[in-house]
Amino acid sequence: MTTIAFALRARTFRSLRRHRNYRIFFTGQVVSLAGTWMQNVALAWLVIELSGSPLAIGALAFWRFVPFTVFGLVAGVVADRIESRKLVMATQAAAMAISIALAIVTLTGTATLPLVYVLAALGGIALAFDAPGRQSLTFQMVGPRELPNAVALNSGLFNGSRIIGPAIAGLVIAAVGTGLCFVINAVSFLAVLAALAIVREEELRPVERDPSTRVIDGIRRGFAYAWGDPQLRLILTVVTVVSTVGFNFHVLVPLLAADTLHVGPEGFGLLSASFGLGALGGALAAATFREASWRLFAVGTASFGVLALLLAPVQNAYLAGVLLVGVGISFTLFTANANALVQLAAPDYLRGRLIGLYLFAFLGLAPVGGLFAGWLAAIGGTSLAFAVAGVTSLATIGVANAWRSRSAEPALSDAR
Repeated sequence: MTTIAFALRARTFRSLRRHRNYRIFFTGQVVSLAGTWMQNVALAWLVIELSGSPLAIGALAFWRFVPFTVFGLVAGVVADRIESRKLVMATQAAAMAISIALAIVTLTGTATLPLVYVLAALGGIALAFDAPGRQSLTFQMVGPRELPNAVALNSGLFNGSRIIGPAIAGLVIAAVGTGLCFVINAVSFLAVLAALAIVREEELRPVERDPSTRVIDGIRRGFAYAWGDPQLRLILTVVTVVSTVGFNFHVLVPLLAADTLHVGPEGFGLLSASFGLGALGGALAAATFREASWRLFAVGTASFGVLALLLAPVQNAYLAGVLLVGVGISFTLFTANANALVQLAAPDYLRGRLIGLYLFAFLGLAPVGGLFAGWLAAIGGTSLAFAVAGVTSLATIGVANAWRSRSAEPALSDAR
């Protein structure tokens, strides 16, 4: 049993063991992402305090993610042209400045909904350019063989931070308000900036870049490549539909805490942490597999649909927390496998653009999805919103699996 456990542990964390640069970058993110999740919780709660409206939370999601709609595809082209480490350092510094601004307006009592929305949108712009740069940098650090493992570990770190960050944020908000959460997040950026500063450039995998690529032509070439690959086309379609209608946790979890379960900021933090616990478990499970696969992607999608339907009628906070653990597991299986499959299908010179397409599919319509989820919650509570999310996810993956099973194209083989 000990030998089996050791082998599983070695397989799960193999990219951390084998690559110094990735290990350093991962360590810096441990600190930074905990601060990020503190800020996410504080931002949602600040909007609730300023408005008390479900639609206002939906509007926050709109302004946070509309930059992915506007700039997501452009950011992919930029990531193919600019050295990834420098791009990520610039975006992290910009995000740090925005956190400082949020801290100032909150602590001075000058925060208003329009001002919060503007700062949220600026943060979204920084994130839109950070995400493809960060994904490309991960590929340079670990290479194609270890990429599925690194993507799963990144997902585990990102979602595992939901355990620490939201739980601490809930206690901090209850004790002293939202302002301190923004201060802590601003300071946490120093960890990832320091990690990036000591990365050894000579150990990064060289990639082909095309600095002469024009933005419109670059986007067109990325679309053409994705459309010409049947599996990429199907994955991006499923991701677009399920993410837009189903994955609106940033809207629904705060409303679940405040309006359905009436558990306050501490309960909101713990519910968010429950999701993070499940997401961490799902990521560690995904990291044990040697390859990403359509099968795991489909299992994650279908499991989310079932769990969302089970969560819809729940009125008990403890049961909601348990179900959110399961939702977190299914969410990570979905995202980690979709992300890795897209990246592994990409040639070096198009990797940033295909990552940009994936992120556009995942977040580009989030502004519409957030407003839609807020509207559903306003007319039928979170029960209606979760029910619609569950039905949509099950229907989408059912249609996708049926299309895939009828297709005779070899590119759709699991062996890929």
